[in-house]
Amino acid sequence: MSRTLKIILAVNLMVLAVLSFVYPHLMVGPGKLIAGHKKLDANCYACHISFKGASAEKCTQCHKPVNIGRLTTQGAPIVKPLTATPFHQKLVSQECMACHSDHAGVKRYNLEGSFNHAMLQKDAVKQCETCHKSPTDALHKQITGNCAQCHTQKKWTPATFDHDKYFVLDRDHNASCITCHVRNDYSRYSCYGCHEHTPANIRREHIEEGIRNFENCVECHRSADEHDIKGGNEREHD
Repeated sequence: MSRTLKIILAVNLMVLAVLSFVYPHLMVGPGKLIAGHKKLDANCYACHISFKGASAEKCTQCHKPVNIGRLTTQGAPIVKPLTATPFHQKLVSQECMACHSDHAGVKRYNLEGSFNHAMLQKDAVKQCETCHKSPTDALHKQITGNCAQCHTQKKWTPATFDHDKYFVLDRDHNASCITCHVRNDYSRYSCYGCHEHTPANIRREHIEEGIRNFENCVECHRSADEHDIKGGNEREHD
């Protein structure tokens, strides 16, 4: 490569570098900003730091975490406070870009935000209803709290709930959850929620059949079919 071409190439690179700093929204901008930030379309440094990208420190200069969902960036009360935003006050650290992308070009191709519940204070993690509305289907209407017994903090679905795996809720056993799960604890169950079951009766009936281990009912009984008993022919004798 000749000396002249090297000089021309160097000059061009310098010009591009200067333009990138003077007009970054034209030279390197990934797309137009969202409507709420339209006035910042030509002011990249309102949100970005040179060579570091978008900065949460810049975000919180306008969006005070304590006021998110309550006040506008100008300090005016929001007529209808946003009920889905109180968790911002429970964040351990401000990592705005973990969930937010203000450029339409990035947002359009970006998958769901990478929000991590570890970003929240421990007391907030235990109270799912603070941020999430309870489902309104027939099953969840019977359940209060204890979300973590079926769901994980990484994904709402798929849940681990499959009642048939433990006991088929057929015929007379198609009862409300609280009948078997006392005090809203779905990790435990009791068969004594029905009038026909008492510890004394259960013990007597099983002892008569030579069965000594009868604490875990669903180990043998998996449905309302009294003839379909797992291990029904097996007996434990003294």
